[in-house]
Amino acid sequence: MTQTHPADNQQLPPFPVAGGLHFRPLAAADVDGWLELMARIEAAEQVPWRTQRSELVAVVEDARNPVAENSVGGFDAAGVLRALGRVSKNPDGEKAHVMGGVDPEWRRRGVGSAILAWQEARVLQRFATDAQGGPLARAYGESDNAATTALLAGAGYSVVRYFSEMLRPLAGAPAVPLPAGIHVVSYTPDMNEAVRLAHNEAFADHWGSEPRSPEQWAVQMAHEHLRRDLSTVALDAASGEVAGYQIATVDLDMAAESGRAEGYTELLGVRRAWRGRGIAPAMLADAMARFAAAGLDHAALDVDTENPTGALGLYEGMGYKPIRSSAAWDKSL
Repeated sequence: MTQTHPADNQQLPPFPVAGGLHFRPLAAADVDGWLELMARIEAAEQVPWRTQRSELVAVVEDARNPVAENSVGGFDAAGVLRALGRVSKNPDGEKAHVMGGVDPEWRRRGVGSAILAWQEARVLQRFATDAQGGPLARAYGESDNAATTALLAGAGYSVVRYFSEMLRPLAGAPAVPLPAGIHVVSYTPDMNEAVRLAHNEAFADHWGSEPRSPEQWAVQMAHEHLRRDLSTVALDAASGEVAGYQIATVDLDMAAESGRAEGYTELLGVRRAWRGRGIAPAMLADAMARFAAAGLDHAALDVDTENPTGALGLYEGMGYKPIRSSAAWDKSL
């Protein structure tokens, strides 16, 4: 079965034939079933997060990656979503992301491999539509997920980067003074655009990072777990400009499962002109103090182990220790 791409009149790749499932593109009406599938997958894989409904709504509303053309879902005879895959690419992005999953009860039937092959064919089309050469597919997976590792390695993907999730108890958290001329304030909605631009600048030299659009930033700022009261912005007193920022989330459901109440620093950035002045450690120390005041007992974050700004050394120096790792896998198509 094929489907016509409305933007460039391409025929989309034939849908997979695997596992006795019926495949079709995902749609807004599938969000609830999609969320239930992700919950089954995440529980089986024991990952420290749960997909939120708002994240899936944002996916189906992403005009740059319409799910009608960039997703495929596998449904059983009762109409239950058992597997899915999707492709995401910025128009001028150097890679396309492939993401998906298979219901634990439907594994070892060739479903994951069939979906991945469909995604790769779609990635080739996306690069052709954008008139770009060097098509590249990128996937992410937890390092201890044997099934994902086997699927990607077997399909010719190679690990190109490692990431560590790091954790530290808030007891005994360091106190780090802010550098002169910098003050930290809570993140308020009117700062969205200034912080978004600061983030794009701060992460311009980070591996794999691409600028975030206002729409993408708005999705992140509307996430169920976002805590604006624990998120902060470092302002330059002389100019009023954003020098740095720390975006924090709290997942109380996972706290109940893990027994730890974590304040999670989703994003931490300092603009190049303000680097080397101790703003990042001061913002982390400030975040820890806010987490503790909010009744939390741990601080966590994720780091690219080869980050060019030396973030790994900074976090280790602040008492964070790695608790799990994940990897980015690439395949040139």
